[in-house]
Amino acid sequence: MPADPRRRPTLAQVAAAAEVSTSTASKVLNGRPGISSATRRRVADAIERLGYAPSTGPRPGTPPPGVAVVFRTLSDLYAMRVLEGVVASAREHDIEVVVDVVDVPGPGTRPLSPAWIHRQAAGDRAGVVLVTTQPAPEQHALLRDLGIPTVHIDPANPMDDSTVSVGSTNFSGGVQATRHLLDLGHRRIAFAGGAESFLPSSERLQGYLSAVRAGEGRVDESLVRSRAHTFAAGLAMADELLDRPDRPTAVFAASDSIALGVLASAQRHGLRVPEDLSVVGFDDSPAAASAAPPLTTVRQPVVEMGRVALRTLLQLARGERVDSHHVQLSTTLVVRESTAPPGESGRA
Repeated sequence: MPADPRRRPTLAQVAAAAEVSTSTASKVLNGRPGISSATRRRVADAIERLGYAPSTGPRPGTPPPGVAVVFRTLSDLYAMRVLEGVVASAREHDIEVVVDVVDVPGPGTRPLSPAWIHRQAAGDRAGVVLVTTQPAPEQHALLRDLGIPTVHIDPANPMDDSTVSVGSTNFSGGVQATRHLLDLGHRRIAFAGGAESFLPSSERLQGYLSAVRAGEGRVDESLVRSRAHTFAAGLAMADELLDRPDRPTAVFAASDSIALGVLASAQRHGLRVPEDLSVVGFDDSPAAASAAPPLTTVRQPVVEMGRVALRTLLQLARGERVDSHHVQLSTTLVVRESTAPPGESGRA
């Protein structure tokens, strides 16, 4: 029955018409998480049928004013670039960004703990963006059960269609980097990557392996290293590779941080880059262009990944369908001064 035009419909009337509690109707009205799609539709229908219009506050379908962004660590350039994209997009939508980090010691509520997740459901959060952070199955289930929209950036492990993720074409980037070195004439090409369980690094490794097999048909497993996406790991892996009597003439590093460690190792082994050793990174971080020599690398649109993740999260918070559950943005090879044909010793 339509509302009496002389009286303004109340939120309690909306709740009664939708057969939900007043607090649930309020959560739907304010775009709060933790409410099923079916309940949201019933409340929206009741609002339209009764002609309810709140005098203040957000309207139906408007996301709440905050998002939580959880990083594994903030100690690398990649994380800073992702955050730059998230913040830029959040500013366009007038959304507050709250940052938390998993790998930070100390007391207090840990990110993704049950208490932390319940706090996101109770607070003004459009949802959560997880950057290279893999929730445990029980954490993933709790996020889902509480109706907290979640978008992953470069998830550590493969995701099914119950999750939404944003990344880059890591396999293609691995192929691009390795083909570049093969085209220059290199045949002993090493790979220095992150943890084997980390999906982006694994995909870059598979691209490397595919290109090597296509280029010469044989992979030397002794030239493959997987450890972590850090300068220290790159330094350690390169030390192992460059101490060999049959050292590689080129190294494809699965991140710029690793590649910078490779450059440092080459210097302390008395090797010139690129005359004695060619190096390719991955990311195209600001440090790549300012390295000595400037680093050839695979550019992944890290800032745009942050932007896309925030926009996708807001779509989910509004109850809208997303075009794809797994978005992959294109990578591009950027050739600078750290790669060249192998020297005489390399060809020998």
